[in-house]
Amino acid sequence: MLVGGGGRPARAVGAGAAGGRPLIITEDPLLLDDLLRLCAAAGAEPHVRHAVPEQSGTGGAGGAEEVRGGVGWESAPLVLVGDDAARRVRGAPRRDGVFLVGRELDDPLVWQRAVEIGAEEVLRLPDAESRLVDRIADVVEGAGKPALAVGVIGGSGGAGASTLACALAIRAARAGERTILIDGDPLGGGMDVLLGGEGAEGLRWPDFAGSRGRVGAGALEESLPELHALRVLSWDRGERVVVPPAAMRSVLAAARRRGGVVVVDLPRRVDEAVAEVLAQLDLVLMVVPGELRSVAAAGRVAAGVRMVARDVRVVVRGRCPGGLDAETVAGLLGVPLAGEVPVELGLPGRVAEGEPPGAQRRGALARFCDGFWQRVLGAAPGVPA
Repeated sequence: MLVGGGGRPARAVGAGAAGGRPLIITEDPLLLDDLLRLCAAAGAEPHVRHAVPEQSGTGGAGGAEEVRGGVGWESAPLVLVGDDAARRVRGAPRRDGVFLVGRELDDPLVWQRAVEIGAEEVLRLPDAESRLVDRIADVVEGAGKPALAVGVIGGSGGAGASTLACALAIRAARAGERTILIDGDPLGGGMDVLLGGEGAEGLRWPDFAGSRGRVGAGALEESLPELHALRVLSWDRGERVVVPPAAMRSVLAAARRRGGVVVVDLPRRVDEAVAEVLAQLDLVLMVVPGELRSVAAAGRVAAGVRMVARDVRVVVRGRCPGGLDAETVAGLLGVPLAGEVPVELGLPGRVAEGEPPGAQRRGALARFCDGFWQRVLGAAPGVPA
C-alpha cells in the first residue's frame, strides 16, 4: 500500500539526443593541437574549420567556407571557437553550445568578443581542460537528463533493504527503463548473487577502484553484467572491501549520465565513500520493520543519512504482532512515509531457487515497486510480468 510522503522528486529520465561531432574553429596551430588532444581524450572526432561553415540556404556567414559532408554552425552539437577566430565568426546565428577557447585569455577584451559571438563561457587552457573534456564527452555520449537515482538503506539489520533494491531495479527494467543496479555494500554478499548471476561475465567494483576523473557512461554500462534486462555493478568474492571516494563518485556519475533509473543498495554506515553516493542520490528509501527496536536503530541511521542526502523517506516492512503501524513508524523517525510493503509469503524460497525479488508481478513486493515508480516517474505503461 502506498501512502503519503511529501512531494515527489522531479523526474529525470530518458537518454539525451544522439551524440555528434564538435566543431572547432581556429587557425592557431598550438591551440588546435590542444583541442584535438582534448577531443581524443573524450573519444570525439571533431570537424576543424577556419571560419563559420556555410549554412544551408544562407549563402555563407561571416566569411564562411562550404562544407560538403561536414557539419554546419547550427547543426554542430558543440562549437569551440579559438580566441584568434572570434572576429571571423561575428554575425553567425546565435545558438547554444558555443565556447570561446584560448591559451592566453588575460586580455580584458576577451569577454567582449565572447558576448559578440554569443559564447556561453570563456575557457582558458590548460586550467579548463577537465571541464572542456567533460563537455565534449557529453556530446559524444549524447548526454541528456541524468537518471533518477534512488538509494535503499536498512534502518536495522535484516530489514530487507537489498531485497527491496533488487525488486525496484527488476520492476524498473520490466517497465522499459534503462536500469543500473549498484551494490554499495561490500559486506552484503553481492547483488549479483541475489539476482542469480554470480558467474556472469563482466566487471565488478574492484575493477573500478582506481577510477579517477570522468568514466565513460557507455563504456561503464557495456562492461557490467546484464541480468534480467538490467546492468549490475556488484562486488566480487575477493578481499577488497573499499572503493576510494573519488572512484565511487566517478562511477555513479557515469551510471546516471545516460538517463533512466539507477538503484543503489547502501550499507548502514555513512563513511566518506557512502557520503559521495548519498550526495548524488535524488531519493533515499530507508527500510524499517514495524517494531520498536528496529525503529530505535533506524533513528541513528537516519540521523547520519540526513546529514548528506537531500530527500529521505521511510518504507515500513510488514508489521510484527503487536507492532507499530506505518504512520507511527514515520512519525517516530520524523521522516516522510514512502509506503508499506507487506510480508510476501514464499519469497525466500523462490529467491533460493534463483528467482529474483520482484519477479512475481502480483506479489506484494512487485506491487509496491510498480506503484512507487509510477509515482516518481509519472504515468507509465503497464509493467509486464
